[in-house]
Amino acid sequence: MRIPRFYTNQALQPDTEVILEATLSHYICTVLRLKEGSPIVLFNGDGSDFPSQITIIHKKHCSALVDAQISLHVESPLSVHLAQGVSKGDRMDYALQKAVELGVSEITPVITEFCNVKLSEDRWAKKHEQWLKIIIGACEQSQRNRLPILHQPVPYSRFIGKQSNMKKLILAPSSQHYLSGIARSETGFQLLIGPEGGFSEQEVYTAEQIGYTAVNMGPRILRTETAAVTSIAVLQALHGDL
Repeated sequence: MRIPRFYTNQALQPDTEVILEATLSHYICTVLRLKEGSPIVLFNGDGSDFPSQITIIHKKHCSALVDAQISLHVESPLSVHLAQGVSKGDRMDYALQKAVELGVSEITPVITEFCNVKLSEDRWAKKHEQWLKIIIGACEQSQRNRLPILHQPVPYSRFIGKQSNMKKLILAPSSQHYLSGIARSETGFQLLIGPEGGFSEQEVYTAEQIGYTAVNMGPRILRTETAAVTSIAVLQALHGDL
């Protein structure tokens, strides 16, 4: 049975005891029903895993003793910044979860012309918290020990105007260039994917005018979450570590 692995937002070092966050403690104690002495692995995003064991089980909190620090390198050598058009329902959640499993380094939710998600500032903040939890869960599952950077949602026009030394790609079914034919970029890729309805012609045109390369994923039209998973997998297979 695999030892449970958890993210904690605090400093960790061997031979020290830490009090785990309330939400994590509830999950460990109430959901998993772990016992005192149960082995777990903690990580805080610094690139290491920390084998530990539960020392105190309490209704409101639990503590763990950190036994050791193990430096692991599981990050992809290919930097991929996913700029994902915000989608409705669980499509966005799925796309972010799988993108993290596939090794992306940065994620920016982008509000495009065909984006059907209209939220207040407070609700966007809650969405950001929800997406961060999904990213953390994906890191816990996939053994990643560094969290990808999750940027705040931004309008399309503001995002494409930002400077980047990465190779810029935008998925567009009308393009004559295949993603599989894109040459390796030493600085990585900035990958722009539309929501359910894709990008408007104006959005694709504007992106191309400022240096994006439009690429397609073959003759079939993919759902937005499928496009995210497939395109990242292609880039990782060609230029990363898959």
